[in-house]
Amino acid sequence: MVPGVLDPITLDQLRMLATVVDAGSFSAAARRLGRVQSAVSTAMMNLEAQLGITLWDRRERRATLLPEGKAVLGVARRVLAEVDALRRVASGLAEGVEAAVSLCVDAVFPQAALVAACRGFAKAYPSVELRVDVQTMSAVAERVLDGAATLGVAMSAFAQAAILERRALAPIRMVPVVAARHPLAQHKGRVPHARLADHVQIVLSERAQQGMPDQGVLSTRTWRVLDLSTKRELLRAGLGWGNLPLHMARADLGRGRLVRLHLEGWADDEHTLHLVAVHRRDATLGPAHRWLADRLAAVCAIEAKA
Repeated sequence: MVPGVLDPITLDQLRMLATVVDAGSFSAAARRLGRVQSAVSTAMMNLEAQLGITLWDRRERRATLLPEGKAVLGVARRVLAEVDALRRVASGLAEGVEAAVSLCVDAVFPQAALVAACRGFAKAYPSVELRVDVQTMSAVAERVLDGAATLGVAMSAFAQAAILERRALAPIRMVPVVAARHPLAQHKGRVPHARLADHVQIVLSERAQQGMPDQGVLSTRTWRVLDLSTKRELLRAGLGWGNLPLHMARADLGRGRLVRLHLEGWADDEHTLHLVAVHRRDATLGPAHRWLADRLAAVCAIEAKA
């Protein structure tokens, strides 16, 4: 193309090309587009002239795409898809929809619920970029406070800063578990504190030194880990006992790989974590952030009932 000269190929021509193929003929495309057939035929001939190649085999009664035409069609569809995406972005921005959403969730949040929320978000806001970060304990609120995430799902105990706006979500029930082959699994009734002292408790700890102290520690012997996945694997391997979110332990409990413990030191429902959706009070949430917050609350409630 000569510099300074506008490209003569138009989106109208590309859309006509795709419509002819989808409709099956020039005449059917003309009806679908509300044009006369001669306008569609002229547009195709102009496109061929501007590209310098023949797209259609017109020797038969119904024109068919040549291999060159099929190659151009693929590119045309991509161009049209990008233009449609551009229009959606522009329309969303005009209506106040954010260009991107940043979310940080605590690792105890059910993964299936998170995926369900993200799947719905992709359908509701296909042009909005989504960034998801998974942290533990006080790190979630810290991400929101320092602006690394606009929206967070944190444990209530770790989201007490006055600048945080909070919205209660469904609770997450924690259960003490141990591998079926672990000695504690053979204990009948409630396990006394003295018996726990003989066994390692696997504890989820803060990543940062200035974080809150370990929670729910009953054993004098502890192993500390920084993520729940590692904790679950160590528990399944029989290397200690510890708390897991019920939704994370459910499958292993059902298969008999893990056994639930009943401890004298805790009531059965004592370790219920209360999650809250948080954002800074001085941050204005756009429609995409508000939609995601609502969806997270909904899917969390569904998982809690399960």
